[in-house]
Amino acid sequence: MASSSGSGSSGSLSAATAALAATAGTEEELRALMEQRRAKRMLSNRESARRSRMRKQRHLDDLTAQAAHLRRENAHVATALGLTTQGLLAVDAENAVLRTQAAELAARLASLNDILACMNTNAAAAAGAVAVSLTAAAAAVSASSDPYLAFDGATALDDLLRSCPEMFPLC
Repeated sequence: MASSSGSGSSGSLSAATAALAATAGTEEELRALMEQRRAKRMLSNRESARRSRMRKQRHLDDLTAQAAHLRRENAHVATALGLTTQGLLAVDAENAVLRTQAAELAARLASLNDILACMNTNAAAAAGAVAVSLTAAAAAVSASSDPYLAFDGATALDDLLRSCPEMFPLC
C-alpha cells in the first residue's frame, strides 16, 4: 500500500509539475502574446506619430505658401495704391490749374463785357454828338459865302473827338 501511495504521490507530483510546466508554458505564451501586443502597439503608435508629423509638415508648408502668396498680393496692392495716389495727386494738381484758368477767364470775360458796354454807351453818345456836330458843320459851310470852302468830314470828326476826351474816352 505504501508503494501505491508513494507512487500515487509521485504521480500527483508529476501532475503538479506538468500543470506547473503547462502553467509556465502558458505564462510564457502569455508573456509572448503581451510582448507581441506591446510591439504591435508601439509600431502602431510610431506609424500614427509619423502620419501626424507628415500632416503637421503639410500644414506648415501650406501656411508658408499662403504667407508667401499674401506677401506678393500685398506688394501688388501697395504698388496699385501708390499708382492710384500718384494719379490722384496729378488729377488734383490739374484740377487746381483748371480752376485757376477758369477764374482768370471769367475775370477776362467780365472785363471784356465791361469794355463792350462802355463802347456801346460811348458809341451811342458819339453817334448823337457826331450827328449834331456834322449838322452844325454843314450849316456853317452852307452859311459861308466861300464856294471853294469844302467840308472835310474826317477832319471835323477828328477835331470833335479831340475836343471832348471825357465824352469819347478810349476804352
